[in-house]
Amino acid sequence: MFLFGLGFSVYSSSGVPASERDEMKRKSVKEGESVTLDPGVIKNPNDVMTWHFNDTRIVEITGEPRKICTDVHSDGRFRDRLKLDHQTGSLTITNTRATDSGVYELDISSSSFNVKRSFSVSVTGE
Repeated sequence: MFLFGLGFSVYSSSGVPASERDEMKRKSVKEGESVTLDPGVIKNPNDVMTWHFNDTRIVEITGEPRKICTDVHSDGRFRDRLKLDHQTGSLTITNTRATDSGVYELDISSSSFNVKRSFSVSVTGE
């Protein structure tokens, strides 16, 4: 099922379709550079967007832009290095480090659907 022709797979709480699991975007960046993870969506006011890094929540956007919670459970790993576009949900990691390599997932939830976007980020030495 596609949402408004934008190519978003919709999944239920029972799981993610195989086609969506296979659509992990891959990003490669050199240490010290910035990388932007753009899910290609426009956030609706009531949507909840949650970014995870290797299964740890690092950013959550609920409702108003002033209610953005960043780096909530990631032991300070990304302190002052995350920039978030509250309209699109794009996440930029500045001054990347090798330890930033891994899987980043964005979950978008509303009252009528859930969407998941996955990114594999590889940070290599200079």
